[in-house]
Amino acid sequence: MKGKSNRISRNGLGQLTIPVIALTLLVIFNLIRDPGFFSIGITHNNYGNAVLSGNFISIINGASELAILAIGMTLVTAATKGQDISVGAAAAIAGSVFVKVLKAFSSISVGTVIFAFICSCIVAMLFGAFNGTLVSVFKIQPMIATLILYTCGRSIAYWINGGATPTVSSPVISAIGSFAPGIPIPMPVIIVIIVTAIFYLIFHFTSLELLTQAVGINQSAARLNGINTTFIKLLSFVLLGFCVSVSGCIGVSRLGLINHETLLLDVEMDAILAVAIGGNSLGGGKFKISGSILGAYVIQMLTITLYAMKVSSTDVKAYKAVVIVALVVIGSPVVKEHCRKLFQRTKTQSKGGECECRTL
Repeated sequence: MKGKSNRISRNGLGQLTIPVIALTLLVIFNLIRDPGFFSIGITHNNYGNAVLSGNFISIINGASELAILAIGMTLVTAATKGQDISVGAAAAIAGSVFVKVLKAFSSISVGTVIFAFICSCIVAMLFGAFNGTLVSVFKIQPMIATLILYTCGRSIAYWINGGATPTVSSPVISAIGSFAPGIPIPMPVIIVIIVTAIFYLIFHFTSLELLTQAVGINQSAARLNGINTTFIKLLSFVLLGFCVSVSGCIGVSRLGLINHETLLLDVEMDAILAVAIGGNSLGGGKFKISGSILGAYVIQMLTITLYAMKVSSTDVKAYKAVVIVALVVIGSPVVKEHCRKLFQRTKTQSKGGECECRTL
């Protein structure tokens, strides 16, 4: 049993316990409330293409931007023991750059969209580097360092397009934000899979995951072992910038315009919560990207569930806060330690009972 327990710990299954239990409870609750809640249907969109529809599709589609941001937020949290609260504002900047570049062309093609995304990505990663420099070089606490961009980021996005909210009407943009011709699955879901695969390959072929965890667990020990802690922290913010750019471009493509005031508004809080619900310590160190992605889907499923129960949009945040606080408390180290001791005590008592029976 001890070997099995160690294997579970090594595979990170214990870390996924909270998000998996949360998803399971939400699924059971919705199936009891409405047996057809997760039914998937086939409809036709405005272009006449057959696409999948239903609450399940809405959940995995609606959580796309949050899931991508949660990946980057996990790296920053693990490396710096802090969080970036400027991701929503940075996404607005990235989205504004994306639209600005697209509007510079007379027609929008796949090539121009790729070029606009690259420009958006460069700008977002530069802002990420700015935040990372404040944290890694000047040793400013992450939440305070990113408060600067959180405060002025949407104003910068406003200036980029001269205060306007320009639209970008194109089949290519519509496909990115919804469904591509011949593909019944929403494109944002496919983009999440691609981004996840990119990070998986990065972790698989480099030592970034190990180095990030080493810096987060004990920065002094990591430095003594030859790890450039400044670079690792800076890189985590730059990679978050990439995630911010992808999320911002998806958000723009969904709406077909850039609204600097509402694009991914308050998403930073949900991204931090996704990391916490995913079983990752907000104090840095060991992390699991899959846990944060599951955390994002927990938050989105909870939101869709509340809307399905006719909860008003003004009350949704309050209900979400209650459930999320409960999940975070259940997953806290104190509760986990108490459950572990209780399990060991029960196990010891059961062994004692077995010995007694054998003696008799």
